[in-house]
Amino acid sequence: MAVLPGWVLGVALQLQQAALWPVAAYAGLLCAGVGLLAIARLRAGARAAWTGCLLAGLLVGVGLTGVRAAHFASQALDPSLQGVDIALTGRIASLPQRVAQGQRFEFIVESARRGAQAVTLPERIQLGWTSGFAPADRGPQWELARQAPDLRAGDRWRFTVRLRSPHGLSNPHGVDRERWLWEQGIQATGHVRSGPRDPVPERVGASGHHRLDRLRQGVSERIDARVGEPRSAGVLSALVVGEQSAIARDDWDLFRTTGVAHLMSISGLHVTMFAWLATAVLAWGWRRLARIWPQALLALPTPVLAGWGGVALAAAYALFSGWGVPAQRTVIMLAVVVGLRLGVRHWPWPVVWLLAMAAVLLLDPWALLQPGFWLSFVAVGILFATDPGRHFDRSPAGPLHRRAWRPLGRLVREQAVVTLALAPLTLLLFGQFSVVGLLANLVAIPLVTLLITPLAMLGVLLPALWELAAGVVQGLSAVLQWLGQWSWAAVFRPAAPAPLALAAVAGGALLVLRLPWTVRSAGLLLLAPALLWTPPRPAPGQFELVALDVGQGSAVLVRTAGHSLLFDAGPRWGPDSDAGERVVLPLLRALGETLETVVVSHRDSDHAGGAGSVRQAHPRARWLSSFSPDAAERCLAGQHWSWDGVTFEVLRPLPQDFGPDGQGLLGTNAMSCVLRIAGAQHSAWLGGDIDAAREVQLALARPHDRATVMLAPHHGSLSSSSPVLLNTLQPRWVLVQSGYRNRFGHPAPEVLGRYRERGIRWVSSPDCGAATWRSAEPETLDCHRDQVRRYWHHGGPPARPSSAREP
Repeated sequence: MAVLPGWVLGVALQLQQAALWPVAAYAGLLCAGVGLLAIARLRAGARAAWTGCLLAGLLVGVGLTGVRAAHFASQALDPSLQGVDIALTGRIASLPQRVAQGQRFEFIVESARRGAQAVTLPERIQLGWTSGFAPADRGPQWELARQAPDLRAGDRWRFTVRLRSPHGLSNPHGVDRERWLWEQGIQATGHVRSGPRDPVPERVGASGHHRLDRLRQGVSERIDARVGEPRSAGVLSALVVGEQSAIARDDWDLFRTTGVAHLMSISGLHVTMFAWLATAVLAWGWRRLARIWPQALLALPTPVLAGWGGVALAAAYALFSGWGVPAQRTVIMLAVVVGLRLGVRHWPWPVVWLLAMAAVLLLDPWALLQPGFWLSFVAVGILFATDPGRHFDRSPAGPLHRRAWRPLGRLVREQAVVTLALAPLTLLLFGQFSVVGLLANLVAIPLVTLLITPLAMLGVLLPALWELAAGVVQGLSAVLQWLGQWSWAAVFRPAAPAPLALAAVAGGALLVLRLPWTVRSAGLLLLAPALLWTPPRPAPGQFELVALDVGQGSAVLVRTAGHSLLFDAGPRWGPDSDAGERVVLPLLRALGETLETVVVSHRDSDHAGGAGSVRQAHPRARWLSSFSPDAAERCLAGQHWSWDGVTFEVLRPLPQDFGPDGQGLLGTNAMSCVLRIAGAQHSAWLGGDIDAAREVQLALARPHDRATVMLAPHHGSLSSSSPVLLNTLQPRWVLVQSGYRNRFGHPAPEVLGRYRERGIRWVSSPDCGAATWRSAEPETLDCHRDQVRRYWHHGGPPARPSSAREP
């Protein structure tokens, strides 16, 4: 009992490290933990033994997780191999995922050569195969790429790739893609070179490996072929083979709004249902076999065969569906419960719960950072703690109608308990809570668990059942869309600090425990601070500027004491993916911001690509741009307004830069809106992709303008950041928003040289992540990467505080 929480705590502590220690240090902690455990078990005092076992579990958790992390980190991609052509031979090790312009898959490297020299690469990498147009070798030109062929798991291929170390965007309240890649065992990402000047990719043949993934892919393709409606087919593929990428993005938004997203992936409920069905079928079949072969029952009693057979088949189903954390937790708990019952033993539920948690972390320590891990285990723990009957109804049988209503009553009670208890945790993890979740789950749980999933699984044998299951999915989607259209279907709240959030989670659990109401009502006191939390804002006369990490693009959030403005909305990455939806809106929700003004500097996709998503979420905002056909939404020099003692002034484009029809007379970059923001003592200058000629015109027209912080024009391109502009504005900080290893070479070395010559401090988004500057602390600039640094992140720990960062 003491070792288990110690182990979980040790894993959690190791995952907080910004940098890894030498492997020998972790090995020493591991040995010390094992030795301490042996000593603690020999101590006579119960308290001393308990404390020793707790500390031993902690040391083993830190040591074992650290050894695994250090070993994995030692196999990282050699930096000198980034961005060069490498000839690979290997095999596809996952289900190829469909993306906007091609496919993405994991690849096991068998051999690699750079020219005539053999090179060593990480064993598992992630590759994309893009069809249509792909980036050329140098410069902004694009060239036609070969159509991606039919890729199948387990096939061996030989092709040329370009790789880079794992790198993702780093933003407050954003997705940590680098952690996800680390957890998947991926130490390099890249793309297949399939242009007309590249060697032709060659399929070598089937490898004989990854048969399970190949089978899953075949089932997914059969579902697509049989079910004519793509969205229903995607849901069925997710339920049968765990291919969650098959579900459309709009459907995921609907499922989250209505609180049923947990049902659209392989959850513990699905695995438990499958285990129960398998146990019943095995028991029935074994008893029938006993009529013909009575010795079978003597050799292997029915409870033993049905119990362990059900667990084995449930584990097979969990593996077939992708082996997610909820499935792992359920299989482990089922195995423990079956073992205890067959051994006529009874363990307290916290021991079973902790044992399952420790076992999952033994398989994958980094699962502790997944939202699904906490949602799954907290939900099961709440059900354990609030169900005194352990799901055994000892009441008299009673009339038939009462017996029929008991399962429904239990479902309503359990769903109400879980919904209320998980509401604070859901707000903490996702910043939203589904108000209609209870009603939606009462409809969806029986349909998905008892009808859609069984039909989808049986469809592997009888494909006609997939069409029936798809019809039920469409009916369920109609109900969910009706619920999701309610204006109050989901509640969004700002993200509270960790202490308040944890107190709220404890308050939610306290409310549903079987305790006196005088005690349970204390949960409301624990909930209130998190629900009423409002993020701090700048003081009047001051402002805050957040340059988001959106890759090769631009998006800047400006906040005053009572207002907020967005300058540019980031790039569009594909037909259903853009920075507005993936980066900007999550931050706005976490801060509780409602945009009042949005300025889109110009029409280029890396600045305006996310505008559609932002406009849909903030329809009442005032919009300004240099390309709008509506004259009321056109940014023009001379426009100005004041918020809370902070002045906003548009400097460009000039009225004469537009034709009679409202169209710009200059190039798109030259038409960029330029915005100057001035507080009580300090100012900021945001210039989009303005070119050097327009910079010089501005500097000569406004020679007295100064800027404490400047957004690097055109991402630090050589065509911008002219000496005249820098000499006029004399910025202390420059923020460069650019993509990691972008093909344009931004920021240009010559531009960085100009900054150095003038003593200007600068940061770039690939190394800094989202950069936050406050006019109240003008000498300090906070990099999000430095604030959340973990050992799996790109680059090393910060050498100095951001306020002392030098160019």
